[in-house]
Amino acid sequence: MNKLEGLEELLINKLNTKNATIGVVGLGYVGLPLAVEKAKAGFNVIGFDVQEEKVKSVNDGINYIGDVLPADLESLVLSGKLKATSDYSFIKEVDAVAICVPTPLDIYKQPNMSYVESSARAISANFTKGTLIVLESTTYPGTTAELIKPILEESGMVCGEDFFLAYSPERVDPGNKEFNTKNTPKVVGGITRNCTEVAAAMYRAVLDGDVHEVSSPAVAEMEKLLENTFRNINVALANEMAILCNKMGIDVWEVIDAAASKPYGFMPFYPGPGLGGHCIPIDPWYLTWKAREYNYHTKLIETAGEINDSMPDFVVQRCAEILNIQGKALNGSKILVLGVAYKKNIDDYRESPVLPILERLTNSGSEWKVVDPYIPSFKFQGDVVDTVSLTKENLEESDLILITTNHSNFNYDLILSSNSYILDTRNSYQNLTKDKYYKI
Repeated sequence: MNKLEGLEELLINKLNTKNATIGVVGLGYVGLPLAVEKAKAGFNVIGFDVQEEKVKSVNDGINYIGDVLPADLESLVLSGKLKATSDYSFIKEVDAVAICVPTPLDIYKQPNMSYVESSARAISANFTKGTLIVLESTTYPGTTAELIKPILEESGMVCGEDFFLAYSPERVDPGNKEFNTKNTPKVVGGITRNCTEVAAAMYRAVLDGDVHEVSSPAVAEMEKLLENTFRNINVALANEMAILCNKMGIDVWEVIDAAASKPYGFMPFYPGPGLGGHCIPIDPWYLTWKAREYNYHTKLIETAGEINDSMPDFVVQRCAEILNIQGKALNGSKILVLGVAYKKNIDDYRESPVLPILERLTNSGSEWKVVDPYIPSFKFQGDVVDTVSLTKENLEESDLILITTNHSNFNYDLILSSNSYILDTRNSYQNLTKDKYYKI
């Protein structure tokens, strides 16, 4: 038995018997649900985050992520299975650690890897021989091998000999009631075959979903980008169809429903005010950035991004057209915006297309209020904006009601009973035809 086989056997045995301690770096929308599932599976879990308020909330058993049940978090903290810290020296106490930190774009739509890099350096300074490190943050192909591996080897240890390194993309879909962290299949690709086996063993000990092993981290990194680019491009097609159908006086939603009646060869995607969330509007740009290294221009991906990015302008244009029917201009009109979350029934407004819509309305001189039962306040242009309640008074005093997020708990009968004009970007009323009611 060589040195690596001994380390692999030891760690897999720890994972299978739930005697391993697992770390999670980054306690946000991905990291906290993952930490909770690992603790629920019977592991001792240490969460790491640089934000002291998150650390305190976890240690107080106070939940701040919609996909985590507050009772689960509180119970795990009280039982001692889960704790949080901002002290990365505790990395030395873990047998495996997942990196779940943000990977945003900069102003030039290039990957900002500072969070990943700083996390890798903190781990490199503190981890011990035989540790498994898995990057889960969505990123460009090559990140694990080209960025993470050299940083970890600054410790003097060698990947594939002294520690295990793999990539396994997060597949969190906030608000999805059917698929969550526990039951969504995982893709795993390690630097070496043994790295893949150890990482797969960890996820099989935690999750109910299948674990799909691939030949390298680059394959796993690329497949995540393919998932999100696939959705980005198909939503762009639906959005472009919506713009064209509007010009032609055709209901795009009826068109999509008709096309979806075909039992093969078609998958329905729907238009909207634009794309939001951390993944879909951002991830394809990692691929376009990396493609330049190979002197390749990703024309289709970039065109799709441009179409989706243009939807807030189209929505505001439609607002102007509907106000014009009333003999009013955007300037000075009162608009009630229903929803700032980027999708229904969640409290997440990261990259929400509603924010650029509000920016354009502001620049046009409109007066607007936002209703969102999931988000009591949000940051906009450096200020904190409080949302308002959905009341008959707020509806009636508006020149236009703009439905941007179709939350299930909106009182749609109350909205429809208003005398105000309505622009619905989400087809909230299906095939409704009614005076003063418009769809994109």
